[in-house]
Amino acid sequence: MRIVFFGTPEFAVPSLEALAREHEIALVVAQPDRPAGRGMKLHVPPVIVRARELGLPVVQPAKIRNSEFLDEIARLAPDAGIVVAYGKILPAALLEIPKQGFFNVHGSILPKYRGAAPIQRAIEAGEQTTGVTIMRVDEELDHGPMLAIETTEIGPDERTPSLAKRLSQIGADALARVLRDMPPETPQDHAQATHAAKIEKAEGEITFREPASVIYNRFRAFEPWPGIFYKDLKLTNCHPERSRGTWAGGGTILSIDDDLLIACAEGAIRVLEMQRPGKPRARAGDVARGLGWRVGDVL
Repeated sequence: MRIVFFGTPEFAVPSLEALAREHEIALVVAQPDRPAGRGMKLHVPPVIVRARELGLPVVQPAKIRNSEFLDEIARLAPDAGIVVAYGKILPAALLEIPKQGFFNVHGSILPKYRGAAPIQRAIEAGEQTTGVTIMRVDEELDHGPMLAIETTEIGPDERTPSLAKRLSQIGADALARVLRDMPPETPQDHAQATHAAKIEKAEGEITFREPASVIYNRFRAFEPWPGIFYKDLKLTNCHPERSRGTWAGGGTILSIDDDLLIACAEGAIRVLEMQRPGKPRARAGDVARGLGWRVGDVL
């Protein structure tokens, strides 16, 4: 099968590799290089790096709705288009070009968690199970009929990077099977749809007036970015206090040792590491003492 592949981040790389083993990749399309990190240096998308290693033709257009780009795709005469975390909604004129249409690898069990951040939002919500859906792309967001669903458990301490890595491989394997077998399509139950909105930096700010489980789920979900932070302190490692006890009111510092135990609205959170602006990570107890915090203080 002759394929045009649209994808940008690391999540899309296993799917590209799986397709390259069995099909002709006529073109790999990714977002342009973007500045990132403290130095704001331009970073090449992982999909472009891997495509070049595989000797595949690549392009990184700033716009995919102009006639020049659409004509270029049409000249390739693809049998199918694949999109995996590309980062933009594909226009109808593009969707109509491949003979068999476009297929998508989406990191949730649709129709739940449609949108930009399905993996993070599932962890944030405390879900214990998630998965990957292979679907046909239509003009609405993550709306098309489904061809395959694969599920996996979310570990109680699992964070976004490890879950995303596992789902990317599960999705790649499922995509390869779908293109071999072309199973029947099943419409989504749109009444059950939920939205996984893009993560905003401000969402990482926490207050200890929330349950410890809510704070911990956000910590797991928002690694590596934006992380969670209290005022200007980033909590770089923490977990809920699993011993039983009756805690004081939310925000009360219960103990300061190597780590820091803080009461929450429900339960307590044990902070192992924190990071002050411009400083390296350090033991939470050392940071707390440096700030003059004492047991019984209310944050």
